[in-house]
Amino acid sequence: MKLVTTSYENNKRETLVQEVNLENGNAAMNVINIYPDMEYQTFHGFGGAITEAAGYAYSKLSDENKKKVVENYFGETGNRYTMVRTHIDSCDFSLNNYTAMDDPEDREMKSFTLERDEQYILPLLDAAQAKKSEPLDLMLSPWSPPAFMKTNGERNHGGKLKPEYREFWAEYICRYIKEYEKKGYTVNRITVQNEPEAVQTWDSCIFTGEEEKEFVRGFLYPAFVKNGLTNVKINVWDHNKEILLERAKAVIDDVTDEMIDGIAFHWYTGDHFEAIQLTKETFPTKELIFSEGCVEYSRFTASQLQNAQMYAHDIIGNMNAGMTGFIDWNILLDEKGGPNHVGNFCDAPIMVDTNNGDFEEKLSFHYIGHFSKFINRDAKRIAFTKYTDKLEVTALKNSDGSIVLVALNRNEQDYPVSLRINGKVANFVVPKSAIVTALI
Repeated sequence: MKLVTTSYENNKRETLVQEVNLENGNAAMNVINIYPDMEYQTFHGFGGAITEAAGYAYSKLSDENKKKVVENYFGETGNRYTMVRTHIDSCDFSLNNYTAMDDPEDREMKSFTLERDEQYILPLLDAAQAKKSEPLDLMLSPWSPPAFMKTNGERNHGGKLKPEYREFWAEYICRYIKEYEKKGYTVNRITVQNEPEAVQTWDSCIFTGEEEKEFVRGFLYPAFVKNGLTNVKINVWDHNKEILLERAKAVIDDVTDEMIDGIAFHWYTGDHFEAIQLTKETFPTKELIFSEGCVEYSRFTASQLQNAQMYAHDIIGNMNAGMTGFIDWNILLDEKGGPNHVGNFCDAPIMVDTNNGDFEEKLSFHYIGHFSKFINRDAKRIAFTKYTDKLEVTALKNSDGSIVLVALNRNEQDYPVSLRINGKVANFVVPKSAIVTALI
């Protein structure tokens, strides 16, 4: 059994890799049990968002560091990301507001162009795809329809989609998908609207549950059928967890059930792991994708250790509740935490110094790697028991039969573990303020 331990003291990261023997025997104290035959959801993979801001930061790296960063995220020696999310038209992590077309008279969309995506997003997406032996699992999400389609006449500050533009907006989304496909990308899924209950100072648009259901049922799904895009999965909500179940119930009914593949969620209002579990129990066939989370400078001033622990705590809690995919927010940002066209600066697992073309790996990058490096696409979550609530634990089984257990210790003391699996036991310690991955 291989054991990987990352500790962090005095602003210094240390990672220790060691072999620990699994031996015949038993144990009663300090036990974590793993039950490989008791399986739960299938997990689709890990990934992050390639926004215009991430692509801009990437463009400022030296050629050598571009290769390193892409390997770090998508290569087999790195975090092995298989999923990517990017935005349809601009989001807050764009250099400014933009659309692929903004002419209300152009109903045939002859002026439609992806030239903004081609400047910063696609070069990074291309480099990421070149690292993979199979297509990346790509999610597209809109932050706002073009201003002329909205009740407030602008991309920012909320507003709603005008009823008379619902069909045109559905066709616009289809056009975006098809343009990506023409360029060789596989679009696996979309979300209907990013954060549909938030009036933001940046690109945003409000949909109630009933409005989202009506749009999917009457316009978006029929447009997918018309354009031959029913292979693209539709995810609803794409907002915080505290009303995940309520939103799913509001949008999914006997008619829309076959149209909707999953429910996407963010982390900005707290744990609410129970909401994920309840939603999984209520809609057991739907995927549950974590589609965004980051450390916002406006809300968090914690240390690197606390930020990294927040990631691991959320991944473990979401996973144990039924999460089927994890997509972090910006994979790269500049030294300010942007660019962001409304100053909504945030942290990212890798930060780029645009002045000298260098980059810094944050501890959160390595904590995410404790999961993504070892948990393969299509792994199954499996059952476990643990002796203490001081350790946060999850366990998964890869298709090759290997078992991955991740244990997080956010406390200031070490905790011993006797790991029991199939009649064998391995003894090790989870150090204080550390994360441990056991690969069996």
